[in-house]
Amino acid sequence: MKIKKILISQPKPCTQKSPYFDLAEKHKVKLDFQQFIHVEGVSGKDFRASRVNILDHTAVIFTSRTAIDHFFRICEEVRVQVPDTMKYFCNSESIAVYLQKYIVYRKRKIFYGQKRFADLMDILVKHNGEKFLVPVSDVHNEEIPKLLNKYKINYTRSVLYKTVCSDLKNLKLKDYDLLVFYSPSGITSLMENFPDFKQEGIRIATFGPRTLNAAKEAVLDVNIEVPSPEFPSMTMALDTFITEENRKAAR
Repeated sequence: MKIKKILISQPKPCTQKSPYFDLAEKHKVKLDFQQFIHVEGVSGKDFRASRVNILDHTAVIFTSRTAIDHFFRICEEVRVQVPDTMKYFCNSESIAVYLQKYIVYRKRKIFYGQKRFADLMDILVKHNGEKFLVPVSDVHNEEIPKLLNKYKINYTRSVLYKTVCSDLKNLKLKDYDLLVFYSPSGITSLMENFPDFKQEGIRIATFGPRTLNAAKEAVLDVNIEVPSPEFPSMTMALDTFITEENRKAAR
C-alpha cells in the first residue's frame, strides 16, 4: 500500500527549513503534526505537599528549558524569593542562556556541560559540597538519579511538571499510512485515546529504544526503528522507507 499521508506525533516545526518539509515535497506525501502529549505544571498546593523546601538548597540542576520555566513558576506561586547566591548547573549552554528570562545572567554563578547529563557530572563532582535541587517531570530519564547516586551527590529530586496525554479523539487514524513516535508517552497516549486501536496495515516508526519497547509492549508492529547505524535521523529513515514502499505499491 502506497504511503500518502503521515502523522508525526510532534508539534509542527516553526521553520520551513525542517527536513520534514523537504521529505513531503520530494515524495508528494501529506504530513500532519499533532502533539500526543503535553506538559502541565504541578500546582503550588501539590508542591507544598511534597515537603520540598527550595531554600534548603544551594544549587539547582536544569536539564531542560521546561524545567527552568516550572522552577521559577513554582517559586512565584509559593512565594519563594530565590537568593542571588543560588548556583545553577545546566545540561548545555543553550539551556543556561535561557536562564536570562528569569535572572540577571552575568551576576549569577552558572555552570553548564556540553549536551548530555553525563557531561555535566565532572562539574557537579567539583561542587559536591552543594545541596542540589533537581526539577523533573513525573516521567524522566532515570540516568539522572543513577549518576547522581553513583557520585554521591547530595540532591533532592522534585517533580514540578507532568507529562499528560493530549485529547486525540478527533483524529481519524485510519486516514494515515504511517504514524511516527518519538517517546514512550506518545505510545501511551495512542493507546489511552484509542484503546481499540488496530494497526491493520498502518506502519509505525519509533525513535529511541524506550519508544521501541513501549510500542512492542503495546503489541504494535514497528516498521522503522531509529536511530540505527544506517539511519541516525528519522527523516533519513522515512526517506528510504517511503521510496521502497511506494516502489512496491507501483509494481
